[in-house]
This record gives sequence, C-alpha cells and structure tokens, in this order.
Amino acid sequence: MMAKNTRSRQHIKHKLSHILSNKSFKVINVKKYQKESYTFGQRIADKVARFGGSWRFIIISVVTMMIWIVLNGLHLFHINFDPYPFILLNLFLSMTAALQAPLIMMSQNRSSDYDRLHADNDFHVNLKTEEEMRLLHAKIDRLIQKDNPDLLAVQKLQTKMLGELQQQLIILDKKTIKNKS
Repeated sequence: MMAKNTRSRQHIKHKLSHILSNKSFKVINVKKYQKESYTFGQRIADKVARFGGSWRFIIISVVTMMIWIVLNGLHLFHINFDPYPFILLNLFLSMTAALQAPLIMMSQNRSSDYDRLHADNDFHVNLKTEEEMRLLHAKIDRLIQKDNPDLLAVQKLQTKMLGELQQQLIILDKKTIKNKS
C-alpha cells in the first residue's frame, strides 16, 4: 500500500513538473510581437489610417475645402485656378479617398490578425491553466483520500480519550463529594 502511494505521488509530481516546464507554448506579449513584425509600409498604413479616422483630419479637410471654395468661388486676390464646379477639388477628394481606402483596409486586416493572435494566445494560456488545475485537483483528491482515513482514526482515538477523561472526572467528583460530607 505504501509503495503504491509513493508511486502515485511520484507520478503526480512528475506530471505537474512536466506541465509547468512544458515550453511548447510560451505566453507572448501579442502587441509587442506584432509591432516588431510590422514592415515599413504597414507602419505607414497604420499611421495614415489612424490620421484618416480622426477629428483632426476631418477638420483639416473641411477647412481646406472651404478655403478652396471661397478662393475660387469669390475670386479673392484674383485667384481662380479651379472655377465652379471645382473639378480639380473633386479630383483631389477622389484621389484622397482612393488612396485612403486600401490603407484603412490594410490596417483593419492587421487589426483582425492581432485579434486572432490574441485569441490563440488566450486559448493556449487557458489550456495550460486547465491542465495545471486538473493536476492540482488530482493531487488534492489523492491527499484527501490518503489522509482522511488517518484523520478518522485520530478522531476516534481522541473521542475514546475524552470518554476516559470524563469517566475519571466523574470518579473524582464523587470522591470530593464523599470527602466533604
């Protein structure tokens, strides 16, 4: 019986140390990993997408268009390089949209890659944690099964001793009562 417990204990220790030392998956900092793997073009695409989706870009665009329209529509300072219906302005706006759209889509693709990598990392962390918890539960269950019978035996012995002490107290009480009378 003792040899079986020792083997079982060694087996659980070996399994736990194997899980804890398993280097097949390392928890990674997804943000750092992805930032280090960006190419120059990807970094520029992210910056353009970040700027293109900001209030700063919208305000600059609206102010630029208003200045353009005022300069060309009212002929201020005798400047009229793009008369009404502002075809050149329309061309610039179309070019901006045509260049910005693929850059924003590239940035969104990278964002979905980041989410996928993050989810994969979370899955592996959860899997490793689950393995460790199962093993620890098995270890605790084994300890309870091994120690419980011992605890019951100790409890029976303590109950028996308490009973004997109670008997001795009763005898002592009777003797003191007799001596007083």
